[in-house]
This record gives sequence, C-alpha cells and structure tokens, in this order.
Amino acid sequence: MATAAFSDNLKGALLMMASMAAFTLNDTFVKALSGDVPLNQLLFLRGILTTAMVGLLAWRLGAFGRRIPRRDWQLVGLRLVAEIGAAYFFLTALFNMPLANVTAILQSLPLVVTLSAALLFAEPLGWRRLSAILIGLCGVLLIVRPGTEGFTVYSVYALVAVGFVTMRDLCTRRLSAATPSMLVTFLTSGAVMLFFGAFSLTEPWMPVSPQSGLFILCASVMIIGGYLFSVMVMRVGEISFVTPFRYTGLIWALVLGWAVFGDWPKPITLLGAAIVVGSGVFMLYRERQLARAGRLPA
Repeated sequence: MATAAFSDNLKGALLMMASMAAFTLNDTFVKALSGDVPLNQLLFLRGILTTAMVGLLAWRLGAFGRRIPRRDWQLVGLRLVAEIGAAYFFLTALFNMPLANVTAILQSLPLVVTLSAALLFAEPLGWRRLSAILIGLCGVLLIVRPGTEGFTVYSVYALVAVGFVTMRDLCTRRLSAATPSMLVTFLTSGAVMLFFGAFSLTEPWMPVSPQSGLFILCASVMIIGGYLFSVMVMRVGEISFVTPFRYTGLIWALVLGWAVFGDWPKPITLLGAAIVVGSGVFMLYRERQLARAGRLPA
C-alpha cells in the first residue's frame, strides 16, 4: 500500500509540474505576441480555439448532460467577471513586465486565497499559517518594490490580477458538488471570448502573420493542456503532497524568461520570490499536519 501511495504521489507531482509547464508556456507564447496582435483581438482569437477545445472535452466527459443548480448561478456569474478581469490585468502586466516577475507575484495566490477565506468565510486560520501568509506578503513587496525606481503601474496590474483570481477561486470553493467543473470552465472560456471579441470591434484589427497564428494556436493548446493536467492531478496522489509542486511554474518562468526574452530578475526580486514560495510551502505543510490531526478537512 505504501508503494502504491508513493507511486500515486509521484504521478501527481509529475502531472502538477506538467500543468505548470503548460501554463507558463502559454504565457510565453502570449507575451511573444505583444506588439503584434492587440490584446482584445488576441484574447478573442485564442478564446475561439480554447472554447472549442474545452467544449469538446466537456462533451466527452458528459458535462453538457448535467445542470448547474439554481443557487450556484450567481457564483458562476461572479466567477465569469473575475476571469475576465484576471485575463485583462494579468496579460496587460505580462506584456509590460518580465515573465518571471509576473509569475512570482502570482505565486502569492495560495496565501491570499487562504487569508481571504478566513476573513470572508471564517475558515480556521492558526497563528503559524497567518505568520507564513504575512511573511509571504512581505516577499511580494520585495518583488513589487513600491516607491522605488523599478516600480511601475504594471506591478499594480499584476496585484489586481491576483485579486481577481482570488475572487474566482473563492467562488469556485463555494460551488456545490453538483455543479460540473468542466461546464463552468466552458462557460467561463466562452464568456471571455465574447467579452473581448466585443471590445476588439472598437479598435482596428491587425493582420495575423503565420508566425502569430502559430503562437496563438500553441497558446490555446498549452492552456488546455495545463487545465487537463490540473484536472488529472486531482485524481491521483495526496493533494497536500502534490500542491507544493505548483511552484515549479516559477522555475519555468525564470528559464523561459531568460531563454526567450533575455530577462533575468534582480537579486531582490529573487529573494522576494523565494520568501513567497517558502511561505507557501510551509503553509501547505502546516495544512497537511492539521488535516492529518483532524483539525482541518482533508
């Protein structure tokens, strides 16, 4: 049994790393399109491909044969708004900041979600995890460095994106088990596509070169791959063991940012990222201890 558990945990860790690699490759392809394709047009074109692929996956999983409970529709609507806001602010920051810097700020998401859940939903939060969250947020300040020469408004955009993603994840946590996740994903992808498609009509469309078209296709495939791997992760291994491997996304961002765009973060940014990651890993470790002791849901 122990060998089987270890094998499942290893598979889960590999799937989580694959998911983070796919999401970071999507960000890389999208960032490479900066200046070639306007943001609204890009999100609309990527949304067409993504929605089609998500729709096919949802159909294969039988999601269209199930219904969303009436009480969940408000949460689904808030989730759509949050996804649209996150897409706009995150990609605007990504177009104007090094890939690793934006990714490092996004690594604070588990900390912010846990803190928000404690404040809004009265979920238990002990002093150890609260201390880890506060230390992690200090690491975010080292990355953003407000008031310094390296600070830009796009750092604020990245922080706003974290806020919207937090809102999205909190809405997801409140959805009932009867709501099919793939159907919600399909609705979200479609809403993003329609929203940015409408706004793309307010500005001139740019011709899409074969290279840009290939990058848009690759970005769509990567984002679907990332989501598919993240769904598969939930089916194998212990979540408390597998989740820390989400921070490998920062390693991918450092490597791809340097190899593709020639960007390498300053030492203080790397220090801030290390603090955020360390705080997140400690918080997840503490949650695993509490879950085993029966003081938190497993």
